Amino acid sequence: MHVPDGFFNAAVSISAGAVAAAGVAVCLRGARRELDDRTAPMAGLVAAFIFAVQMLNFPVAAGTSGHLLGGTLAAILVGPYTAVLCVAVVLLVQGFFFADGGLTALGINITLMGIVAIVVGWAAFRLITRAVRSRGAVVAASFVAALISVPAAALAFTLLFWIGGTAPIEVGTVAAAMGGVHVLIGIGEGLITAVTVSTVLAIRPDLVYGARGLATPLVLRGPGGDTEVTPEAPAPIAPRRLGWFLPAGIVVAALLAGIVSFYASSSPDGLERVATDKGFSGQATDHALGEQPLADYGDAGGIPVGVAGLIGVGVTLGVGGGLFFSVRRRTRGRDEVTV
Repeated sequence: MHVPDGFFNAAVSISAGAVAAAGVAVCLRGARRELDDRTAPMAGLVAAFIFAVQMLNFPVAAGTSGHLLGGTLAAILVGPYTAVLCVAVVLLVQGFFFADGGLTALGINITLMGIVAIVVGWAAFRLITRAVRSRGAVVAASFVAALISVPAAALAFTLLFWIGGTAPIEVGTVAAAMGGVHVLIGIGEGLITAVTVSTVLAIRPDLVYGARGLATPLVLRGPGGDTEVTPEAPAPIAPRRLGWFLPAGIVVAALLAGIVSFYASSSPDGLERVATDKGFSGQATDHALGEQPLADYGDAGGIPVGVAGLIGVGVTLGVGGGLFFSVRRRTRGRDEVTV
C-alpha cells in the first residue's frame, strides 16, 4: 500500500509530513524506554525482516496481490514506539533506494503504515492480551490485531484522498473497495504475524515485547496425570544476549529477499487495483529516482530482484541498527546472561 507521488495535493502531503515528523520525534523519545544494548540489534533485525517480507506479494483475489505492512508485528516484537521507527526506516530505504513509494508521499506512507496501522494494531493487541493473559492469547491477539490494522490504514488512506486527493472520488465506493480488498490482505498479514510471533515465542520468548510479564505454565506431574498450573507472579526472566538468534534472523531475511522474492506475485497490490478500477491511477507521477539501477527492486537497472533484495536487507539492517543503537539506553553487561 505504498502511495506514489501525485495522488495527493501539496496541502495534504505537507500536513501528513508534519504528522509523520512529529510522530517519529515522539517515538524517538519513547523508543529509549524500549531499547537497550540487547534489544537494539533485535529492532534492526525486525526492520530488515519487514523489508524482506514486504517484497513477497501474495495473491488475495483474481489479479490482485497484497504484502505485509509489518507495523503490528514490529510493535509486538520490539514495542510500539520502536515499531514506528522500524517502519519509517523501511519506507525511507524503499523510497530512496528502490523508488517504492513517492518521495512527496513519504509522510503519507509513514502516517498510514507507520502510525495509523501501529496505533490500531497495538491497541487491539493490548485489549485482547489484557483480558486473556497467556502465550496462546498473544498469538491469537497477534493475528487479530494485524488483520485489523490493514483495513484501518486503507480506510485512513480513503479519508485523506477524499480530503486532498488529486482526483474526485465517490468516497463510499472507494472506502468499500479499499476496505474489502484490504480485509483479505489483512488475513495474510495476520497469518504472517501470528506465525512469526509464535516462532519467536517458542525459541526466545524473552525477545517478544508484547509477551513480557506473562506467566509461563508449570506442569505438575503426578500419578493422576499432568496438571498445568499458571503462577500468579512469574519470576522475571534474566535478560539474555541475542547470541545465535541475530545471525540466524539475518539469514532468514536474506533467504526471503534473495530467493523467495523471485516467486512473489506480480499482480498489482490492493491500492493499485482500487486506483485502476476507480479511475485515479493516472494521477500517479514518475518517481524522482525512478531511473536509478535499484529502482523497482532492480528492474530499472537489470539487477536480479534477489540481488536487489539482499542489498535492501543490508541497507535496512545498517540504517536501522545504527538508529536504534544511537537512541538506546545503555545497560550493564553483568545484567545479561550469555546463552
